[in-house]
Amino acid sequence: MINFNIETDGFKLKDLRKKKNWLKELAKEEGFKIIELNYIFLSDEQLLEMNVSYLNHDTYTDIITFDNSEQEDKIEGDIFISVERVAENALKFNVSAETELIRVLSHGLLHLCGYLDKKPADVKIMREKEEYYLGKYLS
Repeated sequence: MINFNIETDGFKLKDLRKKKNWLKELAKEEGFKIIELNYIFLSDEQLLEMNVSYLNHDTYTDIITFDNSEQEDKIEGDIFISVERVAENALKFNVSAETELIRVLSHGLLHLCGYLDKKPADVKIMREKEEYYLGKYLS
């Protein structure tokens, strides 16, 4: 089950069925089955508050992922996304807000599939995976 929860004003998601099917396929291709995946869309300030409270990071971020999985090949998690940060990053990277949103949706799920992004080598793999799945969504 995949849920999209919008907890900030003025943000709308389109193509929900397409996004859900694409996320299920991403997980399946990575060897996982989604049991419960919650995407929660927040403001910058709401996500900053979470970043400080839960991770002790006093910085803005576009995404925070919490893995609640109890089985190795099953996905259960909560992914919090700042809609403001996604919009800003879309401008920064010169892509549409929808394209950046798709990249961030995949990024969170890839974390739940075990991909990391702290070391340069891990970042390279994460970016390649994001681009691959972004291409699948857009095709």
